[in-house]
Amino acid sequence: MNSVDMNGVGANLAITAVVTLAGVLATFAVARLRKRYDTVDTFWGLGFAIIALVTFASSDGSTTLRVVVTVLTVVWGLRLAVHLQLRNRKLPEDPRYVDIVQRAGDHPGLRIFVTVYLFQGVVLWFVSLPVQFAEYSSGFGVTAWLGVALWLAGFGFETVGDEQLRRFKAGRDNTGKVLDTGLWRYTRHPNYFGDACVWWGLYLLACSTWPGAATILSPLAMTYTLTKGTGKPLLEKGMRKSRPGYAYYVERTSGFFPLPPRKGVTPP
Repeated sequence: MNSVDMNGVGANLAITAVVTLAGVLATFAVARLRKRYDTVDTFWGLGFAIIALVTFASSDGSTTLRVVVTVLTVVWGLRLAVHLQLRNRKLPEDPRYVDIVQRAGDHPGLRIFVTVYLFQGVVLWFVSLPVQFAEYSSGFGVTAWLGVALWLAGFGFETVGDEQLRRFKAGRDNTGKVLDTGLWRYTRHPNYFGDACVWWGLYLLACSTWPGAATILSPLAMTYTLTKGTGKPLLEKGMRKSRPGYAYYVERTSGFFPLPPRKGVTPP
């Protein structure tokens, strides 16, 4: 295991926490002006990119590792931010945020700030810990190369899956239908699977030090969010209501890890 400057990491963690909070406040202000609380979706990817850049500016680890971690994080974050912004601007406000506002009573803004914006900021900062620790590491070893390979696989899976879904939704004859071709034939959520791989790859980049390896709860938190939290469960709940053929799709298609479609499942 290589060395890591814990004093430097500690100072950087404090700085990035303040930067994240500032980003959350600024995003909330923009959301209030736009009257669109889904603005926070765009900040999700941008927040990680900002944290990586701030850490790069203050870290003193291996130059190669710092550059690689920063570039991978920024590329992933910017792609996701642009993708979500372009997608959301064509849609009405996210039903999740509408529901929160309707149930909030006299202070909807405060409730959605605390339960969505502030909470997401905390999760964002926590999930970014491997990126921050990796940039203070002094070496680029085998685990780092494995991390890059896993990141590339995940980024490709996520990007291709999102593009396949975008093209499917753009087809006039696909209204009310379920995408079950391409990567979507093998997993119901290729974008979420790719996302998880990206963050496990970034975690491996931090594993050249014991403190970096100890950030394993960060990729676990991201994976849990995607599979059990606000990702897969909420999306599938809505799909079951809006897509008549989705139940059949669920029966024959893996929920997360890409696998061949199940045989012997009879169409309704």
